[in-house]
Amino acid sequence: MSNPAVPANGVIDAVTSENPAREDKSKLVANKGAQFTSYDVNAFEIPSGRDELWRFTPLRRLRGLHDGSAVATAGANITVSDAAGVTVETVARDDARIGVAGVPADRIAAQAYSSFSDATVVTVASENEVAEPIEITVTGPGADAIAYGHLQIRLERFAVATVVIDQVGSGTYAENIEFVVDDSAQLTVVLIQDWESDAVHVAAHHARLGRDAVLRHFNVSLGGDLVRVSPTVHYDAPGGDAELLGLYFADAGQHLEQRLLVDHTAPKCKSNVLYKGALQGEAGPGKVDAHTVWIGDVLIRAEAEDTSTFEFNRNLVLTDGARADSVPNLEIETGEILGAGHASATGRFDDEQLFYLRARGISEDAARRLIVRGFFHEIINRIPVPAVRERLDAAIETELAVTGA
Repeated sequence: MSNPAVPANGVIDAVTSENPAREDKSKLVANKGAQFTSYDVNAFEIPSGRDELWRFTPLRRLRGLHDGSAVATAGANITVSDAAGVTVETVARDDARIGVAGVPADRIAAQAYSSFSDATVVTVASENEVAEPIEITVTGPGADAIAYGHLQIRLERFAVATVVIDQVGSGTYAENIEFVVDDSAQLTVVLIQDWESDAVHVAAHHARLGRDAVLRHFNVSLGGDLVRVSPTVHYDAPGGDAELLGLYFADAGQHLEQRLLVDHTAPKCKSNVLYKGALQGEAGPGKVDAHTVWIGDVLIRAEAEDTSTFEFNRNLVLTDGARADSVPNLEIETGEILGAGHASATGRFDDEQLFYLRARGISEDAARRLIVRGFFHEIINRIPVPAVRERLDAAIETELAVTGA
């Protein structure tokens, strides 16, 4: 997919040649495949709580990212570790590569696209297998500051790499991240939102897979006041394989939101989605309890025959007052598929598991910790970076210590 003649300011309409002048076409969508997209922030209405895309998001806590009042006052700092066969570039917004992985589908993503000053492009050369993880650190603009960013990870044909993107610091930050995985390339990416408690972060992830390309996308949300991450996957050719796994742990006052779309646009492709979250902590009268949102959309288009897909979300509520919203959606436009399914489950501790452990002399506190660690183990154990696995184990222990669970 080529960038459709994006002008220097990045403002075009990806659907029609006319500027829709704030006509929100998302209200006319028949299915997710027809969802309105545009690089132009003015093509989107200012969202309200009645809009499907935003009905779970506390708009008042977005600090103006959604209505145009959040003007950039600083920049985020992006650093990339050195690795053989890996090129790191800082490019202008008119670079032809920018935007090829996907077009913004909501107003904040379009605002971020229209507002960034330069982009970071990380390219892994064709047929290069990077032995060590590529470490990328994104540091927020600082307390009370606002920034917009754009990052692109490119794997050329037959390249293999693991990328760890660590997002830390303070401030208000909106971004687009692109993952371009060419034919037969294999990308494993681990994204960790470990923001300070004051941070507001809204991100759109755009992934585009070539023939027989493989993407393993891990998203971990731990810190921040409000974090909303929206990964979208498109397939350019047969044989693509995408696995999206996620982990989130919300405390009192936190809003952690994940909105996924896997758009099967080519035959003989696979996808697997598994997200797990835990919530704890009552904030008290007049304050906000822990809240998580998971929206999982999978679309199998008419041309995507022989598709295999499954999505599953599980949430573990550890204390009273916490709220988990989970909505899996599956749209199928062809009867020629190998398999498709979706599921969601939200609940408290399994009393039988707790009884089993306590009957064997394990204290209640220790038993609860074991259950939560076991709950997340399925996700953490799949991350191929030992240092990240150890870090997440420690983070979960720290979270459990907050309420003594």
